[in-house]
Parts: sequence; C-alpha cells; structure tokens
Amino acid sequence: MGTQTVNPILNLLPLAMIFVVFYFMLIRPQRIRDKEHQKLLASLSKNDEVITSGGIHGTVVNVKDTSVVLRVDENVKMEFEKNCISVVTKKEQQKNQ
Repeated sequence: MGTQTVNPILNLLPLAMIFVVFYFMLIRPQRIRDKEHQKLLASLSKNDEVITSGGIHGTVVNVKDTSVVLRVDENVKMEFEKNCISVVTKKEQQKNQ
C-alpha cells in the first residue's frame, strides 16, 4: 500500500493566494487613499472651502501644525484636527480665476 506524500508548499499555496488577493483588493487601495488624503491635508491653505468628516462646511481661516481653524458662519470659528477634513470643495486658486 503506497501512500502519496503531498508537497508542503502546495498546502501553503492557497493561503498565499488569499494574501495576494487581500493585498491587491484591500491593503494597496487603502494606502493609495491615505497618501492622497495626506497630500490634501498638506495643501490646505487659507480661504479653502472644506467639509469635515462630521459634515460641517466651512472656510479655512488658519492652518496650524495639527489643526485648522474654520469659519462656519459669520463670527463663528471652530478649530478641528486636520485629519477631520475629508473634502476640499474649493481651493483658493480656483476662486481667483
């Protein structure tokens, strides 16, 4: 009675394929989004119109190291962490053109 031995590398092949699929479907796109978001935060400047992750619309009044001050209404200013900025709707350069 001869039993065949299975190569241990063939047992790891499905696991490796699952990792490759996860990398290209989940990890890589998330890293790309994170890099784009960091570029967005680095390019914030005064008078940019933004939307926070909480849905608050405002205009940038002051940009600090880790936070940004937004004008949300006349005489109403609020300070947010930079990471809370999700979208820049209008850049200052676009307004002047």
